[in-house]
Amino acid sequence: MAILHRHIEVFRAVMTAGSVTAAATLLHTSQPTLSRDLARLEQLLGYSLFERERGRLRPTARALALFDEVERSFQGLARVVERAQALGRAEDAELRVLSLPALSHALLPAALGRLLERHPQARVSITPAEPPLLDAWISEQRYDLALAEQATPLPGVRVEAVLEADEVAVMPASHALASRERVALSDFADQPFVSLADDDPYRQEIDRRFEAAAVRRWLRVQSHSAAAVCELVRAGLGLAIVNPLTAAACAGPGLAVRPLAAAIPYRVSALLPLHRPAQPLVAALLAELRR
Repeated sequence: MAILHRHIEVFRAVMTAGSVTAAATLLHTSQPTLSRDLARLEQLLGYSLFERERGRLRPTARALALFDEVERSFQGLARVVERAQALGRAEDAELRVLSLPALSHALLPAALGRLLERHPQARVSITPAEPPLLDAWISEQRYDLALAEQATPLPGVRVEAVLEADEVAVMPASHALASRERVALSDFADQPFVSLADDDPYRQEIDRRFEAAAVRRWLRVQSHSAAAVCELVRAGLGLAIVNPLTAAACAGPGLAVRPLAAAIPYRVSALLPLHRPAQPLVAALLAELRR
């Protein structure tokens, strides 16, 4: 017969409680039953664990050494149980978010602030990335959620709309156009203009709009970063058209933000991995992002 978990449990109870009677109470069993289990353990081991003196048990050196090992095992088991229970609570599961840098700067902070108010023990990891890395990593199911501007069909990924708004005009606060309630494309004629990078889809859409309207701008500076574009405008290097989230995040002294008379849609989508275990906080974060 092999040593069973019950035998170890009895031994630990005797060591912890200090007597067979107290150990029996601890395990909700009878004293005779517990004594038999303890004697059986000693028989299986081939040596005594306790010295019997006047009805009392005194642990031997072997018992003390064994108890140290048993305690380490039970502590490890307790950690396993605690972790298993924690995985069932949203607060104890880390939410891994992949995001365009512009969205991690302009969209995520406020939404995460509200999320963490509701789930104060939650842990969130944010990784900024641009396509094609963003597309590849979410397709590989590495993250619980990705946020992108231009959602394209990807294998193993479901796309959900998060936000739709319109691009806005930004200009130095001292510029004459800052007095307008709305800015028309024709107002940009012959003005210095700060652009997004050539390969940016929104840059390409903005260029098409100006070309269709036969409006010529003075293209001076370009940047991959919408936040950098706003700072360049604040410094007086020209006018620009950027997404409303970055514009709102950068708005302040020296920078004016105005709606455009002609709408240029701006969209944010959530990319959700289909084959990754569901993370309980994803739905909660999406709800906050849509507020």
